[in-house]
Amino acid sequence: MDAAQQEATARARELQRSWYGEPLGALFRRLIDDLGLNQARLAAVLGLSAPMLSQLMSGQRAKIGNPAVVQRVQALQELAGQVADGSVSAGEATDRMEEIKKSQGGSVLTNTGQTSPAGGAPTVRRVVREIQSLLRSVAAAGDIIVAADSLAPDHPELAEFLRVYGAGRTADAVAHYEGHQG
Repeated sequence: MDAAQQEATARARELQRSWYGEPLGALFRRLIDDLGLNQARLAAVLGLSAPMLSQLMSGQRAKIGNPAVVQRVQALQELAGQVADGSVSAGEATDRMEEIKKSQGGSVLTNTGQTSPAGGAPTVRRVVREIQSLLRSVAAAGDIIVAADSLAPDHPELAEFLRVYGAGRTADAVAHYEGHQG
């Protein structure tokens, strides 16, 4: 790899750190380890080609272009945390990965008007995940916390929103959402 390629890779990894909180190579390796996957299986669950996953991991590509894939990454991160804390068994994780794989269709174009799996209105969890995905596509969790801290003295509710949806766990965001409806 020449100096220009090394510089481009370093720049891509830094962009990944700002967008996703860490380089995708580290994030994907952790998911592989925590969920007992290989790269091909991870690519399949995420809805990426194996070469695309490899390019993202190596820093040849910086950004995940499909928002549905970003949501699947976030769902797998949450699942990995649940496996780690023992609230989800390995068998349940396998079933959940199949659900994650099927979620959101294969491309942004097929998502138009899609509702919950039951065919009704979007679920609270789905709405929350959309909000989380949007916030996390704009800034890394650490940057969102810094922004929330600067807003807190004058706008505590907005600061709480940023913390809960931008850097918190989905379950906490769902509780926050439900507490502010009605």
